[in-house]
Amino acid sequence: MLSKLIDPQSVAVIGASAKQGSVGYVILENLVNRFQGSVYPVNPKYDEAELWGRKLKFYKSILEIQEAVDVAVIATPAPTVPKVLEEAGRKGVSAAIIISSGFAEAGNAELENWVRAVARQYGIRVLGPNCIGIYNAYSNFDTVFLPADRAGRPPPGPLALISQSGAVAAAIMDWAARRRLGLGFMANYGNKADVTEIELLEAFANDDRVKVITVYIEGFKYFGEARRFLETARKVAVKKPIVAYKAGRGSAAQRAVRSHTAAMAGTYEMYHGLFKQAGIIEASSVREMFDMAKALATQPIPRGRRVLVVSDSGGMGIQAVDALESLGLEVPEVPESIAKELKRELLPFAAVSNPIDVTGSATDEHYKIVIDMLLPTAFFDMALIVTLMQVPGLTKNLSEYIIDAKKYGKPIAVVNFGGSELVQKFEEALEDNGIPVYPTPDRAAKALWALYKYGEIRRRL
Repeated sequence: MLSKLIDPQSVAVIGASAKQGSVGYVILENLVNRFQGSVYPVNPKYDEAELWGRKLKFYKSILEIQEAVDVAVIATPAPTVPKVLEEAGRKGVSAAIIISSGFAEAGNAELENWVRAVARQYGIRVLGPNCIGIYNAYSNFDTVFLPADRAGRPPPGPLALISQSGAVAAAIMDWAARRRLGLGFMANYGNKADVTEIELLEAFANDDRVKVITVYIEGFKYFGEARRFLETARKVAVKKPIVAYKAGRGSAAQRAVRSHTAAMAGTYEMYHGLFKQAGIIEASSVREMFDMAKALATQPIPRGRRVLVVSDSGGMGIQAVDALESLGLEVPEVPESIAKELKRELLPFAAVSNPIDVTGSATDEHYKIVIDMLLPTAFFDMALIVTLMQVPGLTKNLSEYIIDAKKYGKPIAVVNFGGSELVQKFEEALEDNGIPVYPTPDRAAKALWALYKYGEIRRRL
């Protein structure tokens, strides 16, 4: 239903500009230089302009474009938007993204209602107003009006983000791009005059390129919206994980939510209960949301809650156990028969209970021995592996041993901390091969908890 909005073949940019640094310029630059479909600039001020080494024809109105247009991106002053949208409707456009602000969020609800009425009259699905729209990493359909050198664009990948805040979405995209995190889609719905997070959830649930849906939400706006969100999320969560972060939890934050997108924050307790009923995994921060999402996108669902901890640092191993147990996960003892065998294979001073401490004198092969001896057994459901690569016996070959352990079909999360070239290359090798890496034990523990939690959700729903 929203395919033309998220995956268009052609787009008209109404309010496109040749003025460097303006919103209409950046959107046009993004689309002309990277989008795989057709782009039509619309602005009555121009006939043509030479931009990025090519001459671009500008149209006075969308009605002048002879070819079919899937999406109209509107970046004109708010009072002009109803007329522009009406012309888009007469052109036969099926979806519009209204970048412009100055509607309900600024106390101008009447103008927003007018936009909604025009959209309904012509059957146009509208995203926004007051939004940055869509980022589709697969086709480079990109309506984010922030320059790419300031807000990076992440590579294609299994994550989708639905965000009520445009600035938060852009910051997440930038953060994900710097970490090569595969964020294939971003949708920012702003004031949600028409398209809401509910329909976006449905759209991404039906897209095979998306494995995990992340949601940044500030508040619902319409009567009955919470109930519809709950019903939809319950259906989607059976198919693929949803991880959500609710902002606007305290009274002062709730005032900010109202002035941001004209939404009502509501009580945090209501959202917490709703997420639980819907089978949504709740995050306590945006960072945690993506920590959990990348594990959910790459790791199998565990059969139980028992975690094997392997470390070359006794201190890190203890921290990992604390974090895992505080989340309700178990760190069971290694069976005595296997512990005896480990004693023979590892260094004499290695600790062979759980956590297993291969010590700072460990080699790559010591990790391999532990992993291959314990992870295939029925005693453990997943593994948290701490690899402080500063110790002299470890090399990048350790990444190959850990990647090879995927054959056991159990979730693995790695803790790797430091800044040397070896540390970075080691981390890249793991993440490029589907092993999530975290800088601290508590973050890796939360990611494993999310995997266990989603297994519970699948069994319950």
